Amino acid sequence: MLELLAAVAGYWGPPPLEALKAVIFPYHAALHQYRDRYLQTLAQEGFPPSQQGIWIQSAQQLLVNHQGDRPLAAASVTKIATSLAVLDKYPFDHQFLTRIGTTGRLQNGVLRGDLVLIGGSDPLFVWEEAIALGNALNRLGIRQVQGNLVIVPPFMMNFYPEPQISAELFKLALDHRRWTPEIAAAYGQPLKEQPRPQVSIAGGTRLQSTIPANVTIRLEHRSLPLGEIVRQMNIYSNNGIAELLAEMAGGAATVAQVAARKANVPAAEIQLINGSGLGEENRISPRAACGMLFALQQELAANNHSLADVLPMAGRDGGTVEHRQLPAGTLVKTGSLWNVSALVGVLPTAQYGTVCFALLNGGSNLEGFRRAQDRYVQHLSQTLQPSQLPGAEFHSPAGAPRFGDPQRIQVVTVQ
Repeated sequence: MLELLAAVAGYWGPPPLEALKAVIFPYHAALHQYRDRYLQTLAQEGFPPSQQGIWIQSAQQLLVNHQGDRPLAAASVTKIATSLAVLDKYPFDHQFLTRIGTTGRLQNGVLRGDLVLIGGSDPLFVWEEAIALGNALNRLGIRQVQGNLVIVPPFMMNFYPEPQISAELFKLALDHRRWTPEIAAAYGQPLKEQPRPQVSIAGGTRLQSTIPANVTIRLEHRSLPLGEIVRQMNIYSNNGIAELLAEMAGGAATVAQVAARKANVPAAEIQLINGSGLGEENRISPRAACGMLFALQQELAANNHSLADVLPMAGRDGGTVEHRQLPAGTLVKTGSLWNVSALVGVLPTAQYGTVCFALLNGGSNLEGFRRAQDRYVQHLSQTLQPSQLPGAEFHSPAGAPRFGDPQRIQVVTVQ
């Protein structure tokens, strides 16, 4: 993959349509015949070509185009723009800091004061992270809190943007005697070698806009690296993470501007109202979608990463690709609304390296569109010859970070 990137180092994003019209490609006829058959079949089912968009590109060669420069409803393909913008602003290894402090005195396992959580905008603070912090508090000797749980936002747990709900969830996770089946299931596989925490809080939960003056910081919890957070967002197409990351990048308008500039397309080809893709007003052209993927690969390659570090891979990941019939090693981002289905990704081929495809479909035919998209990518792979080592082009470091890893918790003060 890196060799291919080096060979086209001056090219990141689709060249103008006018510069590509005369390109002669060995499989031109076969690919265009399949495009026409694909569009004709959809039209016969009641979904006109005017609602569909296609762009397929290899390096600097445009292979297939249908309304490639027309912005269409893109649903969660929007998350590619969010990924690109947030990784443009923050390093891949950036971690969000959540701090835990106490007021009062600790005596014989009892904290005669409040437990204080100081949020740090961690977009992926889930049950496993809270359980790990509960165990860390137990290791400090804290088992009972006579006072309250005080939350200093910004803090979001389990993707709930409301700090009060997140506070109640955090309090629940700290004491295994109050666990729900959902918490017990989260504890299961990733944390089975860790004890079950027991930190009971006698008081209630309270939100506070400022850090208490008399707080003693006890623990610092670092989030998963930003790159892994982006990958989890894209695997499960998580809207809560996407909205928070888009805000961190400057908001929907900024995300659109950054994405268009890096994709080398006119600003009109990326129109966003949010960072998640909820709403038909989020519109992206098929060629802009491919341009964003090329730009994102460039950003990642500069730091020895690849698209495999931020996108789900067929044959490796679950989430939105778990039940798709895609060639092994294909990296994709899906997008779905009740009347929109999109599939954008990169496909490793033996003869032509990495090929980017964007299939954007409009109409109330979600499952039908998905099956047709999968067949399209399968045909593309067969026509261009599949890679002998699917996914090898997209190198990915072994050993992804773990949820609830105690190594990401540091003791600050011990009394």
